[in-house]
Amino acid sequence: MSTYESALLRLLDERGYIHQLTDAAGLDALAAKQVVPGYIGFDATAPSLHIGSLVQIMMLRRLQQAGHKPVVVMGGGTTRIGDPTGRDESRKMLTDAAIEANIASIMTVFDKLLTFGDEPTDAVMVNNHDWLGQLGYIELLQEVGTHFTVNRMLTFDSVRQRLEREQPMTFLEFNYMILQGYDFRHLACELGVRLQMGGSDQWGNIVNGIELGRRMDGTELFGLTTPLLTTASGAKMGKTAAGAVWLNEEQLPAYNFWQYWRNVDDADVGRFLRLFTDLPLEEIARLEALAGAEINAAKIVLANEVTKLVRGEEAAIRAEATARETFAGSGAGEDLPSIATGPEGMRIAALLTEVGLTASNGEAKRKLAENAVRLEGEAITDPAHLVLPDEGETLRLSLGKKKHALVRR
Repeated sequence: MSTYESALLRLLDERGYIHQLTDAAGLDALAAKQVVPGYIGFDATAPSLHIGSLVQIMMLRRLQQAGHKPVVVMGGGTTRIGDPTGRDESRKMLTDAAIEANIASIMTVFDKLLTFGDEPTDAVMVNNHDWLGQLGYIELLQEVGTHFTVNRMLTFDSVRQRLEREQPMTFLEFNYMILQGYDFRHLACELGVRLQMGGSDQWGNIVNGIELGRRMDGTELFGLTTPLLTTASGAKMGKTAAGAVWLNEEQLPAYNFWQYWRNVDDADVGRFLRLFTDLPLEEIARLEALAGAEINAAKIVLANEVTKLVRGEEAAIRAEATARETFAGSGAGEDLPSIATGPEGMRIAALLTEVGLTASNGEAKRKLAENAVRLEGEAITDPAHLVLPDEGETLRLSLGKKKHALVRR
């Protein structure tokens, strides 16, 4: 039973978002008496975020649902540096134009999940390049650098693990934690932000920002992290054998997105319903208690609800209809991923990878050898098998029982 007074922490606790809090009592008291602006930062390294970031976006949604103000920080500045957390090598440098294009693309998902505007609890989106890009190097060293010790910075997991593995870390990356700390301080001064949220791997960076705000301005700031999200099998959330599960339609068709949630492990259904949907907790308790084959009904609800939130209701309806048609064996649903071979045709191993059923040609060859590939229901084992549909013909390509695609000329 939650002992929190504020609607915010009760909601986050009941839904399973809380892993660490810097000062639970202090944040609870603040949230019970006033609107708390809280932020999460997202670097723009690709045109879309993947579902590993969805728990953070949903936490901003919960913040707003509890009567507080979400602040979305796009990392136009920090993307130019690269967060070393959990990485063995430096991030690839992107051009300014690429970063701006990525931000514009990523914003479309936030528009679906948050209400933006000028009211006290309306969400706002800001770009940290607007302030980080204006900082002079000497000014940064004098104003901020004196509050960080190299001794402490070397103890942070993002640095320590890289050094222990004898993987080089550039001085550029070493500065990332300083800039993220400065973000928190800047947002506190300019927008009244009092809370930073993030994944558990961001704990050190968040604490840095809290200490910087206290030392420079005497401001009381708070931090909250979510548990590391893994599936019941222990895999990191957001990754599959075929690659990342992207939030944007351009990077991943709605059917594939829906199918990811439809195929989650039975043990993950209740937890994912709490984190990624707005269904009432009583209904979630009923769904996760379903046993045997009935749990599949709960998985369809999960897939529909998450797809509705991220892609829209029409996309969810289409995806479920396609799944029903596909798995009933009565046809090939039009919402399945599709590929055109061209007049020359394509070898089946390349075709599997191009359409996204496998992550590489090597995996495609393994699946073919395992007798897991069907073309129009017929097993294919030869990687060099040429697929060339007739003009106007549509073929169904299947990998196992759950992955399907359409092949046209």
